[in-house]
Amino acid sequence: MSRAVNRAATLRAPEANRSNALHAGAWWLWALGLAVAASRTTNPLLLGLLVGVAGYVVAARRTDAPWARSYGAFIKLGLAVIVIRLLFSVFLGSPVPGERVLITLPEVPLPDWAAGVRIGGRVTAEQLVFALYDGAKLATLLICVGAANALASPARLLKSLPGALYEAGVAVVVAMTFAPNMVADVGRLRTARRLRGRPTGGVRAVLQIGLPVLEGALERSVAVAASMDARGYGRTAEVPRAVRTTTTALTLGGLLGVCAGSYALLAAEGAGYGLPLLGAGLAAALAGLRLGGRRSVRTRYRPDRWGVRAWLVAGSGAAVAALMIRAGAVDPAALHPGVVPLEAPVLPLRPAAGVLLGLLPAFVAPVPAPTPAALPAQRKTQRKTAS
Repeated sequence: MSRAVNRAATLRAPEANRSNALHAGAWWLWALGLAVAASRTTNPLLLGLLVGVAGYVVAARRTDAPWARSYGAFIKLGLAVIVIRLLFSVFLGSPVPGERVLITLPEVPLPDWAAGVRIGGRVTAEQLVFALYDGAKLATLLICVGAANALASPARLLKSLPGALYEAGVAVVVAMTFAPNMVADVGRLRTARRLRGRPTGGVRAVLQIGLPVLEGALERSVAVAASMDARGYGRTAEVPRAVRTTTTALTLGGLLGVCAGSYALLAAEGAGYGLPLLGAGLAAALAGLRLGGRRSVRTRYRPDRWGVRAWLVAGSGAAVAALMIRAGAVDPAALHPGVVPLEAPVLPLRPAAGVLLGLLPAFVAPVPAPTPAALPAQRKTQRKTAS
């Protein structure tokens, strides 16, 4: 019995700390894998399953940091995208023909040069369902990106970037931290207004909150840039001209090879040479980044390690994307329900089982440490369980 308990304890995910924290890049690769899977289907059942998988992992493994609270904002943004897509379909029409007319709006006459565009007219059930599927796919992509923002620390991600990408890395990280920090500022200002007895809803309240939020985001960006400059981030070393030329050629050639290989894999006739071209492009790009890192004079304090758990998290996202692409090649009708005529969507079992592989990070990633405020409640629960 004791051996079984010890074995279960070793398989259980440990509590996160500085030494075993999951690499931020693993979370982004996992989320991008889910996003790729979402881009390959318009089946609302599969899209809802992807959102559920992302939400479960976020609920199980996110921390209490301010940037980790942005997942709800991305869900609201996804719902807004669906509503806007439906409104565009109602008022601006849709190329999808339909026979089930729901309503007929007054149509605005347009000149001959605007052929193919209409404002108003018939609104059919087929075009609304098509718009709903299209908007749900885009909303799922946004929610997957929101999951990465809620799980990966932007500072740790910036620290893990290659030295050759420090210029682009600063811009990307500042852009990534803008949305989570803005959400945190909005919540803080709304709480302050509520405590002062001021309204938190309406156009006037939004205008009064918007200016301090933008000002705070600008001040934070300037402070980040100043702290990086004070620490010598971005200082370059003297590199021979031949090394710089070789670095540029390898990086650009590798990126072109990656683009060409990705396009060949997506095309039906280029699957034979797409994978070797993609591998050669990745190898050239990595070699260029390694050479370019020599010109950046900086060290890493406690660098994040890419361990077994990071491989499992990133591999689960890649497996979800690969299985969805494979399912689209074998049975594309299951991933794209018919609209004309209308058909009820059916949940395909194999792609659904592949999506469930995305739940692996909820069990193998280190468990976030509880905050000091949550420790008394946790200890009380443990005493009740023990008694």
